[in-house]
Amino acid sequence: MSLYAAIDLHSSNSVLAVIDGQGKPLLQCRRPNDLPRLLADLAPFRDELVGVAVESTYNWYWLVDGLMDHGYAVRLVNTTAIPQYDGLKHGDDHSDALHLAQLMRLGLLPEGYIYPREQRATRDLLRRRFALVRQAVRLMLSIQSSFSRTTGKQLSGNALRQLTTTQLVELFPDLATRYGVLIQFKLWLTLQDQIAALEQWIRKDITRPDLLARLQSVPGIGPILGMTILLESGAIDRFDSVGDYASYCRMVESVRLSNGKRKGHGNRKCGNRYLCWAYVEAANYAVRFHPLIRRWYERKRAHKHRVVAIKAVAHKLARACFHMLREGTPFDPTRAFG
Repeated sequence: MSLYAAIDLHSSNSVLAVIDGQGKPLLQCRRPNDLPRLLADLAPFRDELVGVAVESTYNWYWLVDGLMDHGYAVRLVNTTAIPQYDGLKHGDDHSDALHLAQLMRLGLLPEGYIYPREQRATRDLLRRRFALVRQAVRLMLSIQSSFSRTTGKQLSGNALRQLTTTQLVELFPDLATRYGVLIQFKLWLTLQDQIAALEQWIRKDITRPDLLARLQSVPGIGPILGMTILLESGAIDRFDSVGDYASYCRMVESVRLSNGKRKGHGNRKCGNRYLCWAYVEAANYAVRFHPLIRRWYERKRAHKHRVVAIKAVAHKLARACFHMLREGTPFDPTRAFG
């Protein structure tokens, strides 16, 4: 007899449900986030289990990896696509876990991608770099703001990068202001050093430098954007079509139409925000320095807002990178923008 299990994972505890082939509940329980305890609960049903559905928004690594290491077929639930059952008068974590198991039994469970653990930590490390860069930018803007309030002049980012601590002291005669700026400046220098070390670590940990070199042949894509695209895309074969990949990169408009009229929007944030950022950054660079791409952008810009035109360029770059990664072909600007 086929059995189906689902785990609704929370920050400190998990709700486990097991049902049979007719949808009858066999087990419902709440357990602390302890892998041996959950394995013990699943052990009596192990031989008949078709799979274990895991629903979590952020903390699933330990559970999914642990279950897979013990031979369970794990299915990570796509939380943004899960259909909610509105017929219940009362719903809780137990009913949610049962609902997930029922969806798996019926073959309707929307599944997410379980990123391979071999490169998962490297991908997450690059995401940490993204957060560190944002912190560094905030510190730099704060220093520039203090300089502008004190002197009435502007301090460019390039000028700030060339300043030493002694030179910065001379720019702020007021002792209290100087003290605050020096704290921020030292933090900014520390972040710059850590970001550089982190980038070096990631470059050494890339398993496919050939694919990275191929991505860097695209106008606007350098080492950082190339590593972001490579690591965030993962196995390109997981996308059935270039349209699916473009949608995952948030390059497809989310809109609902009925009888030719706009009836609202779908989930605009569905997809990978890091890939969206990478392709938009590459598009902004490409329209400045690549003549063919700039001409295509100007034609689009004549009829659309600048943001829409840049997003269209980013969409083109995303589609081109998909084919490059899947087919091993070099970048052809005339094919993409001709």
